Amino acid sequence: MTGTWSGSDVAALFERVRNWGAWGPDDERGTLNYLTPDKVAAAAACAVSGRTVSCARDFPVHPHPENPFPAQHHMVVAGDDPCVPGGHGLETSMDYIGIAFHGMASTHIDALCHVFVRGRMYNGWPATDVKSTGARRNSIMCAKDGIVGRGVLLDLPRVAGVPYLDPGPEITPADLEAAEHAQDVVVGEGDIVLVRTGRDVRRESVPTSTPDGQRLAGLHPSCAEWLHARRVAALGGDGVHDPLPGGARYEDWPVPIHMCALAGMGLHLLDNLWLEDLAAACGDAGRWTFLMTIAPLRIERGTGSPVNPIAVL
Repeated sequence: MTGTWSGSDVAALFERVRNWGAWGPDDERGTLNYLTPDKVAAAAACAVSGRTVSCARDFPVHPHPENPFPAQHHMVVAGDDPCVPGGHGLETSMDYIGIAFHGMASTHIDALCHVFVRGRMYNGWPATDVKSTGARRNSIMCAKDGIVGRGVLLDLPRVAGVPYLDPGPEITPADLEAAEHAQDVVVGEGDIVLVRTGRDVRRESVPTSTPDGQRLAGLHPSCAEWLHARRVAALGGDGVHDPLPGGARYEDWPVPIHMCALAGMGLHLLDNLWLEDLAAACGDAGRWTFLMTIAPLRIERGTGSPVNPIAVL
């Protein structure tokens, strides 16, 4: 199933998983449609202990090879001169933030307009619908009321008995199913699936300044078909889902998971999650399902958003 794949194999896969028209010609939610009110209400039962765990990285203000365009954070008013002009005695502190969140440093969600295939995005809308003023279709505003559902952590290093996955062999559907079996969970319709590769554990021993440190473990294209068959609502991971480096491995499909998920299935992606705390919490609890809440910023015409996903065990 996961032997030598070519670009034509990925192209055929894209057609098999394509959900264009599945929820009507004007749909911009994609697989978020699987998160029905009944699914959301049922997911609340996963909040048993009430323990909350953030799955976000800190705001990425420090430059490094994975963060060539650091986020901005500076003070507008600070405690060394806290009086606001015209404020009549008001003392305060205020700051400013700015971020280009796509990339490998910021925890963010990709909107369905983020990636195109042959000049089209999810549901067949043309790439030209994303203009200099923003996305006229498939923007992050489809999730303006939040994404809430059952989260499932597939902790691949734990299942394999290793601290982290080495880049090289791609993660296969068999690996995902092995994690299901080991963790006594079955991924199903409407689930928010999080895949842990141990990226951040690996970073402690393999610095990003080295060529090997710039590699990331990722999913084989066939995982897109697995996610499609399971009717997953959203996919997150501690990497960027596609293995790095990408490039010409699949010819005109340099990032097949992004391309098949976003443009084909309408499956929103959560990149660069921090999953170490959640993995520890799930290990302590002996269960890998939880209530998952994701609240994108309400960015009109945005191609995504920084997020702080919260798991409630």
